[in-house]
Amino acid sequence: MYELWEGLKRAKEYKWVELSHPLDNNSPFWAGIPEGSVELCKTVYDWGNPMLDCLIQTFRFPGQFGTHIDFPSHFDKEGVSSEAYGVEQLVFPLCVIDVSDKVAKDVHYAVTVQDILDYETKYGPIPEGAFVALRTDWSKRWPSMDALSNFDAEGGEHTPGWSMEALKYIYETRSAAANGHETIDTDASTLAAQAGDLACERYVLSHGKIQVELLRNLDQVAPAGAVVAVSFPRITGATGLPARVWAVTP
Repeated sequence: MYELWEGLKRAKEYKWVELSHPLDNNSPFWAGIPEGSVELCKTVYDWGNPMLDCLIQTFRFPGQFGTHIDFPSHFDKEGVSSEAYGVEQLVFPLCVIDVSDKVAKDVHYAVTVQDILDYETKYGPIPEGAFVALRTDWSKRWPSMDALSNFDAEGGEHTPGWSMEALKYIYETRSAAANGHETIDTDASTLAAQAGDLACERYVLSHGKIQVELLRNLDQVAPAGAVVAVSFPRITGATGLPARVWAVTP
């Protein structure tokens, strides 16, 4: 019998979890992207055509649309883009840091190094090359852009996220390969306001790492022991692309 085929049979005995949001023409995107940038499933060749009876559609979307992967070139002028990543670099051990209870009490919560140390006490060290996902349950606010941004009356955002110290720990101490989160941005909003920049996102991408934003269903994945796969259209030169992301979990 063939070893990989048997391995796939064994893998199918685990739970497979969709981690990406579905997209349509009403899905939200960052306010800085011009209106009219999204046009999905436009029919350009319809049924009944005498040349060939089939349906062909076109798609227009920003790279940072829905659940998406960001490449270093998104924030780093010298950073690599989508073509730099082969398929062997897009499957990872998955670690899920759960701070959803803290976010329920404080929407500005930024994950701390202590949160990660507490995780490691329970589940063991984050392995080298891991994808570290931050669970906040913020994805339950999809598909409302207002709810995802949690705007106040003056238009200010109020969201949880990463702290610089936590990111430095997973990358510089634990040598993670990528990070992910359910929010629309990497940085907790209060930290972004203090920095006057998306400093956490800039740190990740300027250090040659990748991240996935707007994940979902992290509450259905084991905190440790799962594997995550990230896929995206093979478009050269992209700074970001919508991604299909899934986990295989105990």
